[in-house]
Amino acid sequence: MLKIVFCFIGVFLLTVPETCYGQEVSPFIVIDQFGYQPESKKVAVIRDPHTGFDSDQSFTPGNSYVIINDNTKDEVFASGITAWKNGAIDQSSGDKVWHFDFSDVTTVGSYYVLDKVRNVKSYSFKISESVYNDVLRQAVRAFFYQRAGFEKSFPYADQRWADGASHLGALQDTEAHKYSNPNSSSQEKDVSGGWYDAGDYNKYTNWTANYVVDFMLAYLENPQVWGDDYNLPESGNGIPDLLDEAKWGIDHLLRMQQTDGSVLSIVGLGHASPPSSATGQSLYGSASTSATLNTAAAFALSSKVFKTIGMTEYADQLASNSKAAWNWAEANSDVLFYNNDAQYGTSGLGAGQQETDDYGRLMAKLEAAVFLLDITGEGNYKTFFDNYYDQAHLITWNWASPFETTNQETLLYYLTIEGGNEVVQNEIATKYQSAMKSHFDNYENLTDPYLAYMDVYVWGSNSVKSAMARMFLDLDRYGLQPDKHEKITEIAQSYLHYLHGVNPLSFVYLSNMYDYGGDQCVNEFYHSWFTDGSGLWDRVGESKYGPAPGFLVGGPNPSYEKDGCCPDNCGGSNNAKCNSESLSPPLNQPEQKSYKDFNPSWPLNSWSVTENSNGYQLNYIRLLSNLVGGNYDCHGDKDGSANFDACGRCSGGNTGIESVTDPSRCAPVLGTEKLLSKELEIFPNPTSGNITVRNHQRGKSYLQVIDSTGKLIEEREFRIQTVMDVSQYPSGIYQFKIYSQNSKVVKRMVKI
Repeated sequence: MLKIVFCFIGVFLLTVPETCYGQEVSPFIVIDQFGYQPESKKVAVIRDPHTGFDSDQSFTPGNSYVIINDNTKDEVFASGITAWKNGAIDQSSGDKVWHFDFSDVTTVGSYYVLDKVRNVKSYSFKISESVYNDVLRQAVRAFFYQRAGFEKSFPYADQRWADGASHLGALQDTEAHKYSNPNSSSQEKDVSGGWYDAGDYNKYTNWTANYVVDFMLAYLENPQVWGDDYNLPESGNGIPDLLDEAKWGIDHLLRMQQTDGSVLSIVGLGHASPPSSATGQSLYGSASTSATLNTAAAFALSSKVFKTIGMTEYADQLASNSKAAWNWAEANSDVLFYNNDAQYGTSGLGAGQQETDDYGRLMAKLEAAVFLLDITGEGNYKTFFDNYYDQAHLITWNWASPFETTNQETLLYYLTIEGGNEVVQNEIATKYQSAMKSHFDNYENLTDPYLAYMDVYVWGSNSVKSAMARMFLDLDRYGLQPDKHEKITEIAQSYLHYLHGVNPLSFVYLSNMYDYGGDQCVNEFYHSWFTDGSGLWDRVGESKYGPAPGFLVGGPNPSYEKDGCCPDNCGGSNNAKCNSESLSPPLNQPEQKSYKDFNPSWPLNSWSVTENSNGYQLNYIRLLSNLVGGNYDCHGDKDGSANFDACGRCSGGNTGIESVTDPSRCAPVLGTEKLLSKELEIFPNPTSGNITVRNHQRGKSYLQVIDSTGKLIEEREFRIQTVMDVSQYPSGIYQFKIYSQNSKVVKRMVKI
């Protein structure tokens, strides 16, 4: 019997089959929640869990899948689905999987996948050439929130995450003392600038230098995508904002370099939430060979890039400093500095260990050599590279690894050097082509039903996913597989789709992206600012604001463990923390399900699952920036004129929003929206419980709540403010429509 429901089409009430409206979003139909570019391959994954935390659920898909236009509700494409491996259960995810390929849908618009038999649907998504441009903007802007010693002020910072300049007080970054003599000012140094490295605020020179190299390569790989409109304090200065952000790190490295060319290894910073409230002393570590070599590489490549945009004087300074660093490292080849190591007397200086071994220093020196050779043409750098390149694992193992992308790209970069040794260049090219064959085979053979294969999930698995995609893109970039350009793009996009929701958790692994198209995002992650228990910045929907948007988190980690002191040796009340919440997941799960959206510190040690890292972030940025179109404005219009105004809003162009040039006209933010005086405010948003609706106009207001099917589910009158309990609403996206005497405002609310 056909079930009939009532649907509103315009002002007409119709009786139609239930497949018109009324479908719920299914967690078993997963898609890229931001969307797809028109010509890309588009595959929805339908999943039936068999092992893991969700194995008590099941889903048997119908035999008819369609694409529905989200605005017109027209059916625009229909097809069957294909069982992965003839119905086998994938061990890495614990799921049985089907694929629904809708690549033929190329028209720009908003859509969702519908299982017509089960009458359930996917989240909505967009098809547009510029679908990822704003996602990329937020991912880059995450570095702005990581800046040490820089005020995050409106309009460049969203007022939810505004904060004063951190670590600039007495005995902090501008007056840092040496770790071994913290009470003496005799060796005081200015080591200010740079970025908080991850969820901790420390600044590690080896890693900062690596980040700078990644910034530069991201620019060189696709220079046309980098605009001057990312709403940074430097926006509009004629320099791509990506390079403005990179310069913040480069200038810090310049302060870390000593007059003899050596580079200090680390700055340990105090921690607090927000960062500006940290009062702990800043202490720096001694110079090391690895820090100096990595900085030499960063300066050399940065010199090349800044010269291309006309900053010749700055470029020349960087080239000179790079040579000085090289010369010091040549004369001091094995100066080590282990931070946070009791054996070396550095306990408490930083957290992560950045010092490397002989192989790591050799790879850093090869990288510095190839970049210095590129900008100078001097033979000593070429001689060193030609003599030692064959010790790289790519050559000795004949294996391309996502854990060695930096080393592999050092060798591949040599292919671009005019006058390079042709025998060496041919061997590198041949080895890389051969080493990538098995990775191609894994994709072609659908080894991973979620189309983003890697052979092992570890701490930082999301970063490894990005690195895997970049390895394929390097084949294309260096002209090693000219016949496989389309296939390489398809593969790289598949890894991106995994990070955007095509995974067993139907989860966007970026923080708080609800305002930018995400439907089920990272709500909390391990970070000293967005810390567990913060009333302002802990979890989206529970704290007032949640964390800032755009941070890539570590990802599924089957090696996660709580501290070994658990369950009863952590001391006093800490023992109770061991069992304060369920840890399955991430424990005892298939690899791809070894993730939990949580952020407690010791002894639950969530950092090995959810902590961010600037290294993760740049792997993702480099992947995404190779898959977006160039010259799109903040509204998503090709060659458009929209830009961020003095209130931090994308305005002008085709936005329909008049640009404000006077900051005094910007209303203060009280909740989670940037508002002018006549607009609606709803907070917290997203939410899992109560939500406050506030209208800044006087008099009576009328509120309607509309669900994603267009159904009116609640309405009320109020004056100024009303508080609603939405805890019983199904998870999803709702429209809040508010009518006042002279206006109507519509806002989106996300129930999680």
